[in-house]
Amino acid sequence: MRKLTLAATALAGSVAGPALAADINVSVEIPRLSVAAYHRPYVAVWIERPDSTAVRTLAVWYEVSNVAEGKDWLKDMRTWWRRGGRSMTLPADGVSSATKAPGRHTVSIPGARLSSLPAGDYVMVVEAARELGGRETVRVPFRWGAANTARASGSSELGAVSVAVTR
Repeated sequence: MRKLTLAATALAGSVAGPALAADINVSVEIPRLSVAAYHRPYVAVWIERPDSTAVRTLAVWYEVSNVAEGKDWLKDMRTWWRRGGRSMTLPADGVSSATKAPGRHTVSIPGARLSSLPAGDYVMVVEAARELGGRETVRVPFRWGAANTARASGSSELGAVSVAVTR
């Protein structure tokens, strides 16, 4: 009976506990747009629970060279701003960086940075907003704690977005 209890406890810990050995890679495509005045988009990448509760911001790309002015435009990423961006102290080490040119960009997060995140279903959210342009949000459901890959695509300000959880 004792062996069965220990095995059940170990199994429960592996299902409900943090996924320590997993890393996460998020690939974000910023499309090349043919417009008269192109401005690089501000982009936020964060994890949410399926009920849309924000868990953690992984990246924010904005005009970090002019901190005061750059931070003023972060609220144009309305979903991210309302779900947790306004409470962040920016620039945030390991999260903030400059805007990116059109192309494919990767955000790699080592498992140690997400060690407190319990295994389960989540949604990776990528939001982009561009001056004199539009705003778009792409949501990619994924499973944390097991190796998997998920993809979705935007239609205007964002291209393909993929999430890869590796073990």
